[in-house]
Amino acid sequence: MLLEAIDIEKSFGSVTALNRVSLNLRPASVHAVLGENGAGKSTLMKIFSGVYRPTKGTLRIKGKDANWSDAEQARAAGVSTIFQEFILLPNLSVAENLFLGHEPRTWHGGIDRKRMEAESRALLDGLGLSIDPSIVTSRLRVADQQMVEIAKGVMRDADIFVFDEPTAALGDREADQLFRLVRDLKAKGKGILYISHRLPELFDLCDEVTVLKDGQLAGHFIMAETNPDQLVATMVGRALGQLYPPRSSVPNDPGDPAVEFSDVVSGDLPGLVNFKVGRHEIVGLAGLEGQGQIEITRAIFEGRAVTSGSVRLFGQAIDHRQPKGGIKAGIGLIPEDRKTDGLFPTLGVDRNIAAGLLPGRGLFAPASTAKAAIDQQIKALNIRLSSSRQHIGQLSGGNQQKALLARWLVRGVKLLICEEPTRGVDIGAKSEIYATLRRLADEGIPVLVTSRELPELIGLCDRIIVVQDGATVAEFAGDDATEENIMHAAINGAAS
Repeated sequence: MLLEAIDIEKSFGSVTALNRVSLNLRPASVHAVLGENGAGKSTLMKIFSGVYRPTKGTLRIKGKDANWSDAEQARAAGVSTIFQEFILLPNLSVAENLFLGHEPRTWHGGIDRKRMEAESRALLDGLGLSIDPSIVTSRLRVADQQMVEIAKGVMRDADIFVFDEPTAALGDREADQLFRLVRDLKAKGKGILYISHRLPELFDLCDEVTVLKDGQLAGHFIMAETNPDQLVATMVGRALGQLYPPRSSVPNDPGDPAVEFSDVVSGDLPGLVNFKVGRHEIVGLAGLEGQGQIEITRAIFEGRAVTSGSVRLFGQAIDHRQPKGGIKAGIGLIPEDRKTDGLFPTLGVDRNIAAGLLPGRGLFAPASTAKAAIDQQIKALNIRLSSSRQHIGQLSGGNQQKALLARWLVRGVKLLICEEPTRGVDIGAKSEIYATLRRLADEGIPVLVTSRELPELIGLCDRIIVVQDGATVAEFAGDDATEENIMHAAINGAAS
């Protein structure tokens, strides 16, 4: 075995995060670790990575007991971890991030930038990545930042690789590159621990799976001998088919849309954009990565100027030109990168939610009224926390996402835009978020969704609009949509 975890326990004060969890990682294998947020996956991975020391139990690496006191010792022992949350310095170049802490030196002791960029380019090219190593990291798309994070981990000649939600921010093209990389590492005899909530990729990549629930071992399965329903039932206690709520039965007035794009062309959207969102609908924007989906959502929220055509919100032409104007117009946005663009990670959950009360409402809201509204949303959305003042950065991804939802619900938005509504969210929290979005649409608060996960769009949305090269090229009713016809339209520009 490359790695043996035997009866691992981890406690934080009186809270037990892991209780007698065991796991074995074999050479030349990909081992999935599955469970809801809060099940103990991240705690276990941090023990493997040297971030935490187990309270009890035994950890062995290649047959030798490991008693690490920090992450550097784990790296020296051959463990490389690629965390979901990027550990990149945004003001440094890609090459500087890749070599941070072990920069090549010139003969007189200075940093050899030419060599650093050359070796970075060779590494990125070898991974099939068209990323300029000299570019400042903050200028990269989220998906490219994730690939740089992965490249950082692969640089180390490790025997064990831990991938924590590596595809959460990736499009199909980047995900395919990652899958090739994982298979290549496996072929070289490496052991890979792989955390993901996306079941199809687990069945495509992994040899076996360990399921955790409430900090305990819930089951271990050979992938070829199990199925998605069995894994979901082990993890959350219900079948996969119960994930999505029924589609809306509330009729929409076709002559009274909430959002209407009519022959829109702009610098960001060079093609013609035409679609409507009804007042009781969830509408999805699908397509290959970077085809204009986010530009469409930002044209609504930020009110970006268009070259021709019109964008109308509840029958009126959009006249704001900044996000604060979109907020005043009744639009709420959950951004695709909640960590960078959505959260105040060092503030409490209550203050993150209360941020929705500030723009256009004066600097201060009545304290008692605000607290009551915040507490009501925390309860209604089942946000799991120790206190409303707990730093939001300490919550799981699903609870962070629900807090962003609460931010807009306390404000009473009229339109909600969700870019990647369940990125890095476990299946149990996904189900709760989907139910909330459906309830909002039924109540007359329409929802516009972008997602890299086609099954999510198909299961959740009443209609799906396909975008290609900054133009809308096809439309499908949710009941008629399939991954095949959506991808056909995304690639060929027309519905099949």
